[in-house]
Amino acid sequence: MVTAFAAFVLIGALQALYGPAIPGLREDFGLTPASAGLALSAHFVGALLGVLVFSRWYARVHSRLLLGACYVAMAAGAAGFVLAGSWPVALFFAFVGGVGFGGIDYGLNHMFAIGFGKRGTAMLNLLNAQFGIGSIVAPAVIAWIGPRHYPVVFLVVAGLTALLLLGIGGVRERSAGSDEPASEAAADVAKKRSFGVLAAFVVFYVLNIGLESGVGGWEPTHLEAVGYSLGTATTATAAYWLAMTLGRFAIVPVAARWPASGIVIWSSAGVLVCAALSVIPALAPFTYFGVGLFIAPTFPTGLAWLHQLAPRDAQRAGAYVLAASMVGGVVFPPLLGMGIEVTSVVSVPILLAVLGLACLALVCWIKRAGGRDGDRTRRRD
Repeated sequence: MVTAFAAFVLIGALQALYGPAIPGLREDFGLTPASAGLALSAHFVGALLGVLVFSRWYARVHSRLLLGACYVAMAAGAAGFVLAGSWPVALFFAFVGGVGFGGIDYGLNHMFAIGFGKRGTAMLNLLNAQFGIGSIVAPAVIAWIGPRHYPVVFLVVAGLTALLLLGIGGVRERSAGSDEPASEAAADVAKKRSFGVLAAFVVFYVLNIGLESGVGGWEPTHLEAVGYSLGTATTATAAYWLAMTLGRFAIVPVAARWPASGIVIWSSAGVLVCAALSVIPALAPFTYFGVGLFIAPTFPTGLAWLHQLAPRDAQRAGAYVLAASMVGGVVFPPLLGMGIEVTSVVSVPILLAVLGLACLALVCWIKRAGGRDGDRTRRRD
C-alpha cells in the first residue's frame, strides 16, 4: 500500500513535469512551442496504450510481474527522455514512460477497488490524492531549480520509480475481495444493465475530466478577462489544483458513512453550482476553488461505484472509463477554446456549467438505472 501511494506521487510528478520543462526543452533541442508540446501528447498516447495493455493482460500474467514491468517502463521512459540525443528519440521515451504511467494508473486503481472491499471508496480517494501531491511538488521543484535543470528532476523520478520494484512483493495474484461472490442484486444489475451503465460511465468520465482540465486550462484566462491581475489569476489556478488534492483527503472519512453513488451525485451538483456562480467576477476565484473541492472525489469514487454496479465486468469497465478520462483531458480543452472563440472569454463559466449539468444528469441516470440496488446491497452487507 505504501509503495502504491509512492507510485501515485511519482506518476503525478511525471505528468506535471512536461509543461514546466518546455523552456529547457526548447533551448536544448531548438524546438517551437508546438513541437515541445508533443512530449505531453506522446506521454498521453503511451498512457492510453498502457491502460489497454494492462487490462488485457491482467488475467493472464501475474499481477506482480505486470506491475513491475510498468515500473520499469516508466523509469526507463523518464530517464531516456532527458538522456536522448535527439528529439524523436526523446519523444519515443516519453511514449514509453507514458505506457508505464497508464499501466500503473489503471493497475493500482483496479487493485484498490477490488482489494479493499467496503473501504474501497476511501482507499481510492486516498490513493488518488497522492497523485495531486506529486503534481504540485514537481512543478514547484522545477520553479525552484530553474527550467534549465529539468533533467535532474526527471532522473530523480526515474530513480525513485525503479525503487518501487522493492515493494511489488506485497502484490498478490488475487485479492481477498475477488474471491467473494458478487451479491445477487449486484449480479442482476451487471447482467441486465451493465452495457448501459458502462456507456454512461464512459461519457461521464470524458465530460468530467474535460471539465476538470478545462478549469485548469482556462481559469487564468477568464480571471484576467474579468479584471484580475496575472499574478492573482495564476495563484487562483494553483489553488484550484490544491483544492483537488485536499478534496480527496477530506472525503476519506465521509466515504465510510456515505455510499459511493451519493458522494458522486452530490459532488457533481456542487461542481455545477460553483461553475455557474463563477460568472460573478467577485466570486470567481473562490468558486473555482469550490469546483476543485467538489470535483476531487468524483474520479476515484466513480471507480468504486462502477465496481459495485458491475463487479463481474469490473476489469473491462475500469479500463474503458480510465481510457475515456484520458481522452477527455486531451480533447476538451481545445474544444472549450473553440467555444470561447465563438462566444467570448467571459463565457468560460457558462461552458463549464453546461458540462457540469451533463455530468449531473448522467450520474442521476446511473443511480436510477442501477444505483439503488447496489447501495441497498452495500448497506445490508
